[in-house]
Order: sequence, then C-alpha cells, then structure tokens
Amino acid sequence: MQRFENHYAALGLDRHCTDDQIRAAYRILAKQHHPDLNGGSADAIARTQTLNAAYEILSDAERRRDYDQELAASEKRVRSPRSAPLRNLSQEVHLRLEDFFRGTCREIRIFDPGNPGGAEQLELIVPSNTAVGTRIRLSRPEGGFVVIRLKLQPHFQFKARGADLRCDLKISLPRASQGGEEMVTGPTGSRLRLRIPRNVERGEILRISGEGLPKPRGGRGDLLVRIVYRPQIRVTRRN
Repeated sequence: MQRFENHYAALGLDRHCTDDQIRAAYRILAKQHHPDLNGGSADAIARTQTLNAAYEILSDAERRRDYDQELAASEKRVRSPRSAPLRNLSQEVHLRLEDFFRGTCREIRIFDPGNPGGAEQLELIVPSNTAVGTRIRLSRPEGGFVVIRLKLQPHFQFKARGADLRCDLKISLPRASQGGEEMVTGPTGSRLRLRIPRNVERGEILRISGEGLPKPRGGRGDLLVRIVYRPQIRVTRRN
C-alpha cells in the first residue's frame, strides 16, 4: 500500500495549525535544510523537496481543505482498536534558557518496531518567547500524535520558579551600607540597573519587573535578585 505523506508532520505542525504557523515553520526549515548550506547532500535535497511539497499544499486554502479530507481517510484506514493507544505518545524535551527567548528547532525521532515505515522523523519548532512548560502536539505520519512538553535545563546563574527567575548578586560591604546602583546581567544578556537600598540585609530579595521568563499568555515574569555579601570582621589588639 502506498504511503500517504503527512505534510503537517513534515513541517513539524499539528493539523489545527494556523496559516501563520505554516509560513513560519516553512521559512525556518527551508533555510535549515537548504542544499547550499548542507554541501548539496542528497538528504538535504530530498528534505527540501518534501518541505516544498508540504508548503505548496498547505499554503493554499482550497488544496489544504481537500488534503485534510484525504489525510483523515488515510488515518482512519491505518488505525486499529488494538494499536490506537500506542499512536499517541508524550515526551519531555529540555531546552537551554536562551532557546525559550530566541526560539529553536529540534529533530524528533520515533523508533517503533510495529511501524512498517521504519523510524519516524518529526520537526519540533519552538517559537521565540515560548513559556516553560508549553506543550506542543506533533502529528505522526501514520496517524496519532506526540505531545512534547518543554522544560528548562539547569542553568549556572538562574533558577526558575514559574515565570520568575532567581539569581544572586554579590555586593561589597560599603555598597550594602550606603546603597546605590548595581548592574545585573539579565537572562537575555542585557545589562539591567538594580537600585540597592541603604543597609540592605543579606538574603533580601530585590525585584526587577518584566525580566523573567516568557509567560504562557504573553509578557514576562520578574527577575528576583538575592543580595549576598560577607559581613566584615575586624580583629584588634587589646590595650
């Protein structure tokens, strides 16, 4: 039986994706797999042809509507009550801190001995300013889907708590006593001004609004800066 190509899976998208998501995914993947950037390899050429075919169909409203009907019929043929539960999978993917701000692309491979088509290859497109914990559903070529949950890799400087980020700032004893301004490096690499109050206590948390992680419904959490300093110990000779 001839294999029915899943154009949504080729672009790393779900069937319910929007036109904007189709265009964005195509631009990212077409650039990544362009033969000129991959030494003209046969794999890059074949991948580009697959992407072009998918975009040609899905970017046209009428052709996409006809294709959706054919895809639904194809998935109905390959499903069986016994295998259906195994078609829907879930997986956690750990990303770097900067990936949630800049966006990224990952290759997802599924190895299922029961799949006659062999290993499945899906593209995971993570848009810029994506929230930690976001779930992305990818369609599988033979029917079903994979739900990818995005998690944050441990970071040497920042710790996440919801959409807020925590970090430490070491200051001198005079700064703790007199107060003033200090510069803090934010999660995007930008330099942020932080006002230190006079006689600030060790362990006190100072907040920089809107400089944390992206939120699920837009905006960003806060950056929580914990003040760290060492009290001075002075030893003198008794008279």
